[in-house]
Amino acid sequence: MEPRIRLIQGDITSIRVDAIVNAANHTLLGGGGVDGAIHRAAGPELLESCRLLKGCETGQAKITPGFQLPARHVIHTVGPVWRGGKQHEPELLQSCYVHSLELALEKGLRSIAFPNISTGVYGFPKELAAEIATRTVVQFLEEKGSVLEVSFVVFDRENLSHYHRLLDGSGFLLKG
Repeated sequence: MEPRIRLIQGDITSIRVDAIVNAANHTLLGGGGVDGAIHRAAGPELLESCRLLKGCETGQAKITPGFQLPARHVIHTVGPVWRGGKQHEPELLQSCYVHSLELALEKGLRSIAFPNISTGVYGFPKELAAEIATRTVVQFLEEKGSVLEVSFVVFDRENLSHYHRLLDGSGFLLKG
């Protein structure tokens, strides 16, 4: 198996891939955190394009052009708000990754970059979110035999260490 997962500590809006994933809210019209940063970096055309999508349900994903971003596309997904794990939050977060990856394959994309979905103001525990993200992506790549290169773009060292620990020895992690 050829390694296909990268770990990057940095700003997802500066990553040159076919698609970056936006941890969006239901309206898709911008917000705080990663969502706001992506909207600012992409320019006002992104907001106009998102208006046409008429929102998105939790766990689902929709796609727009990347406009002024280095990424050609933005895949918008709505992660769950953490409410103690009793309202299907883990399954909904997993669904965000699966639907984003399926959409990327459907559109013929070869590279995708994910932020830490739901771990900001939505309060999802970072370590659990990293476990769900890595398990879901590795399983998807194994099952689909996908040619996708996946990047996890994290902002802080804490998240970087979670991802390294979870992916080290998986055979999927690109070194360097």
